[in-house]
Amino acid sequence: MIVIGGGLAGLAAGVALAESGWRVRLFEQRPFLGGRATSYVLPDGEHVDNCQHVTLGCCTNLDDFYRRVGAADKIRFFDRLLFLDPQGRRGEMQAGLLPAPFHMTGAFAKFAPLTLKDKLSIAWAMLNILQTNGRTWDVDQFGGISMLEWLRRRHQTKGAIERFWRVVLVSALDEELENTDARYGIDVFWKAFLSNRTGYRMGVPSVPLAELYDGCKTAIEQKGGEVNLRATARRLQIENGAVTTVHFDAAREERSDAVILAVPHTAVSDLLPDEWKRKDSAFRNLAMLKNAPITGIHLWFDREVMTEPFVTLLDTTTQWIFNKTALYAPPNGAGKNSAKGQYLQLVVSASYNLLKKPRQEIIDLCLKEVRQALPAARDANLTKATVIKEAAATFSPEPGVDRWRPKQETSVQNLFLAGDWTDTGWPATMEGAVRSGYLAAEAVLRKEGRPHQFVRPDLGPDGLVALWARS
Repeated sequence: MIVIGGGLAGLAAGVALAESGWRVRLFEQRPFLGGRATSYVLPDGEHVDNCQHVTLGCCTNLDDFYRRVGAADKIRFFDRLLFLDPQGRRGEMQAGLLPAPFHMTGAFAKFAPLTLKDKLSIAWAMLNILQTNGRTWDVDQFGGISMLEWLRRRHQTKGAIERFWRVVLVSALDEELENTDARYGIDVFWKAFLSNRTGYRMGVPSVPLAELYDGCKTAIEQKGGEVNLRATARRLQIENGAVTTVHFDAAREERSDAVILAVPHTAVSDLLPDEWKRKDSAFRNLAMLKNAPITGIHLWFDREVMTEPFVTLLDTTTQWIFNKTALYAPPNGAGKNSAKGQYLQLVVSASYNLLKKPRQEIIDLCLKEVRQALPAARDANLTKATVIKEAAATFSPEPGVDRWRPKQETSVQNLFLAGDWTDTGWPATMEGAVRSGYLAAEAVLRKEGRPHQFVRPDLGPDGLVALWARS
């Protein structure tokens, strides 16, 4: 078995198949594993993530993957999400004593950045989602409407849209509301906030992202496989409807009974013969998938400026601030107040407006917002800063995008696809990437005649939602 691509999708497929008895040979063109969800070392020795990645309690397959590769203890979960607006008003999302779907009622009622009218409109839309178990008639009947249109049909206030729906969904889906399929937006609130009282819990890596994948290499090699870095695939040779040879740089050629392509959707076309791109609409349709960007801004201060592990900002370009110094510190807090200062990572999803801006302009803009939000930062000195732009961080979940997403099994009899852009039922998330890898592994085993299920079911409804679902 050859797996081309060492991102989450390729790693999930490789680990699953290695556990199933396949000798997996994984090839990754970069010198590290993790794909877009990885980290690297700056010249001064500082570790930085490509972009801050998080998981949620509803991400059942990502949780399963971390457990398989021994990385579960490197994820710290938080029950409290903090929001802050430019006026200094705070809001929280935290489950109280009530069962789902009312577990957030107390926190929501005290959410200061929202007016009573905002809250009433949000509650009406949430009730609509609840009444249909996460499905709505206008999305299901007609399909392809934007999340913004869905919200307008439910008479959401401007404040509700900008300070609640947009804040949550742009971060979760990496796209603006007018460019997001309503089905995905509704899914986020149903799975993470309504159906189960633990679905919203946020897990943040307590180590640089690259350190999450050490166990992947071990899991594959212990089963007789191999992981090859700096190994760039150039083309697939297909004869009689099957892949016969994979051609790599330096005239290297590899053969295998099956091949999984776990590369970005933009790279698939470069590897396929022209004949198959013309013949199979699943391959041609990949050109219809659009990209969405994420920008990470990394700031180092000469002193502590933030005590919270993370905070969400409202009405600003900066969406999230992550306190990396605290997140990387031991759980008991030792080393939290480092003499070297404090390292913060900022995240801007759907960052189209930042792509063409000079890095220094982005730093100046975001630093101003940080100092507005964090009073302790106003007197602190910025000792270092860097910006990482991921122009193609995810595929855009635009209305109707699912018709372009291919299945993991292809018309080439021994070629399979993995990637968050394949048909997983999820948007472009780490959960979606792992699901795609598991689905590709399932397709391989199904074709071999020994089916096996790797994909874990969604987090089930609990509390009153479970009673409602059963009735």
